[in-house]
Amino acid sequence: MKVIAFILFIAICLGAGALGIIYTAPSIPTWYAALNKPGFNPPNYLFGPVWTLLYIMMGIAAYLVWRQGFENQEVRAALTIFAVQLILNAVWTPLFFGLHWLLAAFIEIVILWLLILWTIVKFYRISSIAGLLLIPYILWVTFASLLNFSLWQLNR
Repeated sequence: MKVIAFILFIAICLGAGALGIIYTAPSIPTWYAALNKPGFNPPNYLFGPVWTLLYIMMGIAAYLVWRQGFENQEVRAALTIFAVQLILNAVWTPLFFGLHWLLAAFIEIVILWLLILWTIVKFYRISSIAGLLLIPYILWVTFASLLNFSLWQLNR
């Protein structure tokens, strides 16, 4: 059961990321390629591996919290917040790459960042390793927020 749960948590997180490919793939060579970009914009090939690793780490973190007992109110609360931030994570991609709403995507990613921080705090209280596993995620989303803001400013 624990192995299945471990795999399931990782699969759910990877699945949330995979949903974004529907919007990202057609936009990269067309709309995104035409945007004015800041000097710190990373190469496109970097995003896939980074996000894949982050989703795996997120799944492991969620599993470590779940393993502490879903009957525990703190565990349920932490996983609920995690689920909400994962949904917001998945919503950002259609806003940005699908609808090309750079400002709306920026506002959404700021809310996402706050929920990630809340998730880290809740996870850390239950499993310090789980909380620490999310630090690279919030750092990357911090960078992505700055990039999103810069793209909005350069292309409005």
